[in-house]
Amino acid sequence: MVEPATSDSEPTAKGEQTRRLIVDTAVRLFGEQGYDKTTMRAIATAAGVSVGNAYYYFPSKDHLVQAFYTTVQDAHAEACEQILAAPGTFVDRLRAAMLTGVETMAPYHGFAGTFFKTAAEPGSPLSPFSAESAPARERSVRMFRSVVEGATTKIDPELRAELPELLWLAQMGVTLYWVHDTSPGQEKTRLLVERSAPLIDRLVGMSRFRMFKPVLREMLSLYRLLR
Repeated sequence: MVEPATSDSEPTAKGEQTRRLIVDTAVRLFGEQGYDKTTMRAIATAAGVSVGNAYYYFPSKDHLVQAFYTTVQDAHAEACEQILAAPGTFVDRLRAAMLTGVETMAPYHGFAGTFFKTAAEPGSPLSPFSAESAPARERSVRMFRSVVEGATTKIDPELRAELPELLWLAQMGVTLYWVHDTSPGQEKTRLLVERSAPLIDRLVGMSRFRMFKPVLREMLSLYRLLR
């Protein structure tokens, strides 16, 4: 059995390896057995660690899912890093970031619906809007902030400040569609991104015109109120 890391400061390389093993095993079992039927004991057994060791790293299955969320967001950000390294138009950067997100999620499509049913329940800690999901959510917003900051397209300053979170919400909409997309390879989701990115770009571009500013201010005010 693998023993937990003993350092009280930073996780050891062995400890991080064990943590990663438990997450990967849990994700595999979630896909094979479903979230509800997968127990911490089953995860520990399949990972070759003691049950106590599994609970040392993850107090519950919900904590495991949160770690999975964060892993996916980190992978998405890493995949976008080179794409977003150089400045470019907003539409090109947005399209690339959203398509990369779809590609990053692709291996998990088979059991994404299982998480969705649980995450959709009001008050669920697995909801992308929950306090528990804050680390993964903040990673995604940070990536979209990079999309905005490196864009050569002129963006209204007030909208620019809120745009990363609004783009994250748009990505959540794409993710919801992806969960239900039964087309081969989720091609319809990719089509949704290809068609919606230019529409978002046009709306962002219109925000610079004086005649649209009152509507923009009202929309942003409503967004802040609901947030």
